Amino acid sequence: MKIWQADFYKHNLKDEKGKPIWELLICDSQGHLIHEAKCPQSQANSDWLISQLQQVNRGNLPDRIQVFRPQSVSLLSIAAEKLGVKVEATRRTGALKAELRKRVIDENYDPVKLEKPPPQALPENLWGESWRFATFRAGDLVDYFSDRSLPILDMPKSLLPINLGIASTVSVPGVIIYGGRKSIYLARWLQEAKPIALNYIPTEIGKSGGLVLESGLVDRWILATFEDEEIAKAAQNYEQRKQASLGLHFFLVQPDDSGMTYTGFWLLKDE
Repeated sequence: MKIWQADFYKHNLKDEKGKPIWELLICDSQGHLIHEAKCPQSQANSDWLISQLQQVNRGNLPDRIQVFRPQSVSLLSIAAEKLGVKVEATRRTGALKAELRKRVIDENYDPVKLEKPPPQALPENLWGESWRFATFRAGDLVDYFSDRSLPILDMPKSLLPINLGIASTVSVPGVIIYGGRKSIYLARWLQEAKPIALNYIPTEIGKSGGLVLESGLVDRWILATFEDEEIAKAAQNYEQRKQASLGLHFFLVQPDDSGMTYTGFWLLKDE
């Protein structure tokens, strides 16, 4: 499958009259720059994007265009649809983000930083019965879950330990939710929400905090809260293990702790 990563945004660019300039940047998933173009704000529309996309590789378009910026999704989706190309809204556009950061002149400006809303409470009808922290050896993780029949299994190739250069002996941390009868509903909701990362957010150092799920482009959800010093310490260890595993972690939903049935599994890494 041929995939491009694209961004269309005004950043902090201005013309000689001080009016915003929009920039289109396209690269492939390996980080090779394919196309770049700029236009005044008065031309920043789907028609201009269509003309630009048709110029790239003499109109040899990809199967999919990945977009991480919410402000870019709408216009690029309209243009791509007219050309028969699917747009995927995803944070996982590492090659494009690296190219954008490479071009920054003002050190105080981060071209990939997005405003994120406060985390929202998880819908009450999806709450699981209990949860816990867990670890798997990097060398066992992929084989263990790929060999099992799960309704939902999300292990992007780019996040496989071997592709991240993680040694097989490294412990990859994660969170397990025991959902009981609600397991399948929770797993389906999560898959639709597109999980990215699961982070510990302390509210009082060493004593309380919560787990916040990063999903979609900028969505955030409160998955669990606690006021227990022992759990807070376990959460700190969880974050330390994430650093040791280069940010790789996992999220597992299963009905109970019998180890017989699994409902959903996701490999995660913050973007």
